Amino acid sequence: MTERRNLLGQESSPYLRQHATNPVHWRAWGPAALAEAQDVQKPILLSVGYAACHWCHVMAHECFEDTEVATLMNELFVNVKVDREERPDIDQIYMAALGAMGEQGGWPLTMFLTPEAKPFWGGTYFPKHSRYGKPGFLDVLRLISKVWHEDRIRVEQNVQALVNHVSSRLDARAEPSKLDAALFDQFANNVFEMMDLEKGGIAGAPKFPSAPFMDALWLSWLRTSAKTHRDAFLTSLHMMLQGGIYDHLGGGLSRYSVDENWLVPHFEKMLYDNAQMIRHATWAYAATGEELFRQRIEETVAWLEREMRIDGRFASSLDADSQGEEGRFYVWSSQEIPDDADFETLRKVYDVNEGGNWEGKNILNRLRTPRLGSAQEEADLARQRRKLFKLREARPRPGRDNKALTDWNGLAIRALAEASVVFDRPDWLALAIETYRSVAESMVEDRLPHSVLGNSRQFPGLSSDYGAMMNAALSLYQVTHEHRYIADARRWLAALDNWYQAPDGGYALTASDSGDVIIRVRGDQDEAIPSATGQIIEAMARLATLSNDDQLRERTERMTEGAIGRVLQQRFGQAGVLNSASLLLEPMKLTIVTPTLDHPLVEIARRSPDPRRSDIWIEFTDGKKVELIPGGGDVTIEKPAAYLCRGFVCLAPVTSAEALSALLRPGS
Repeated sequence: MTERRNLLGQESSPYLRQHATNPVHWRAWGPAALAEAQDVQKPILLSVGYAACHWCHVMAHECFEDTEVATLMNELFVNVKVDREERPDIDQIYMAALGAMGEQGGWPLTMFLTPEAKPFWGGTYFPKHSRYGKPGFLDVLRLISKVWHEDRIRVEQNVQALVNHVSSRLDARAEPSKLDAALFDQFANNVFEMMDLEKGGIAGAPKFPSAPFMDALWLSWLRTSAKTHRDAFLTSLHMMLQGGIYDHLGGGLSRYSVDENWLVPHFEKMLYDNAQMIRHATWAYAATGEELFRQRIEETVAWLEREMRIDGRFASSLDADSQGEEGRFYVWSSQEIPDDADFETLRKVYDVNEGGNWEGKNILNRLRTPRLGSAQEEADLARQRRKLFKLREARPRPGRDNKALTDWNGLAIRALAEASVVFDRPDWLALAIETYRSVAESMVEDRLPHSVLGNSRQFPGLSSDYGAMMNAALSLYQVTHEHRYIADARRWLAALDNWYQAPDGGYALTASDSGDVIIRVRGDQDEAIPSATGQIIEAMARLATLSNDDQLRERTERMTEGAIGRVLQQRFGQAGVLNSASLLLEPMKLTIVTPTLDHPLVEIARRSPDPRRSDIWIEFTDGKKVELIPGGGDVTIEKPAAYLCRGFVCLAPVTSAEALSALLRPGS
């Protein structure tokens, strides 16, 4: 007997729990909901969103909390809710279907499916009654039900063609393509041509941090010495970190800017954006020495510690809304800032005025003065910001999505580990190790969950979880030189091979024992973070280099050639694959042989981060023999030195900090 009630109350996702009191008879995605649809032979109404999504909240209030709408939904459909952050595979399938219908994607995603979960019509946000040029949801529900019952044969005929189209995109087959530097250079040039060279970011609005594109520019600069690509990267980072998209009181980037000037953010804060920003700002600081980058990293890590920690891991996001209003926690009227001489400088520098700079309110930003002032000026501003921060802390806070996603935590662990050595912050390394340990301890039978909330674990995980945690482990190894992290990376690669490997040697996003998807998605598609395939390629390439494993290197190259073949067929949304594939052109390995880890050669390497490079430390003993590259023969170490190898060619050893610094400088 089907339960006629809302079943979301015990779900692990805070987003699903937000809908547990709706009068809609929601089910979570899974075999039970799909079986119910086939049993009662009703179409599925699928709603996909996430906890920090503003328009998801709007549609929930207008439609899902409304008794009239809920009654119609319950009568006509089996209603299923999905948290896209927990199930990006489900989201990708049905978002691709919406795109194939010629519709613009976005969240909330609203799709109508056959009882077999095949899509036949969809959209995004719908108001209860027609407005904003959108049909009313009540009308949509009645029309879709009418079409289903009166023209079902034609609907089902069209459905299979749509599923085949989506499958050809998300589970693509293609001939392998060889690694080619010209392909990566052309891609970086294509990204550069899209950039706004004055304001940073991709030209136009809205403006996103676009981390995979930022990666492409920086890797191009390192690979080809293209200074224009470096400058586009740095300009983008400057404008983001001084714009309204950055929280100048509490630290951290918001999800994106709705305008082309980085002024007006969509105020939600996501873990993944900030993890990737920390890495980018670390690279920028090492290259330029600009204090802006150090300051923003310190502020953002402080925010992560203060507001995002839960049970030893990082929560997923902070909501855009508070008190039912987007951005209310973050913006200021002129009157809310104390009218005394102590805040005069802050008002001027942070663009505060009587009429406001956005809808009568003020979004704090430094776009007028994107460079930092003198040390004394910045100290005075920091004191004023602390006072304003205390005032803000008394406001009702935005909600927090407390689920800890394994792949996003992996990104944060890696960023913290890498930043810790550049800035000599052992406390950041301790934070990375604590988070890593907590994620690793959530495993069951050597399998990672995708999501953790309290005692709840979501299994099976996604291949992106394993790729991200492999990279986190390898970054921790490069910082600590503890071999247990190499062992962990190998264990997770074995799990990938067991549960995610495709017949051609690549990897799917979804595990082989996931029985609730109509298509097993490849994992090639970037979102706001590099794709699962991109992360796995990088992790495998790094593991092969760090462990001198030539067989793994050859296997990684074959897998990468297959992925490049699919990228050339798709030609959109696969920056992560191309960036990672470029690392295989000429793998860089730095072997440092010194008596201790506090040797000047080690310090120089730590202050010279390069995402292309794998670093190994070996304790020096006179006459020690070391194999620098597979099959290259042993080298006898007679004194402390650093050996840089590019591909299968090793340069002459260097023994001074000055010589190593020059060798590791970009463009050298």
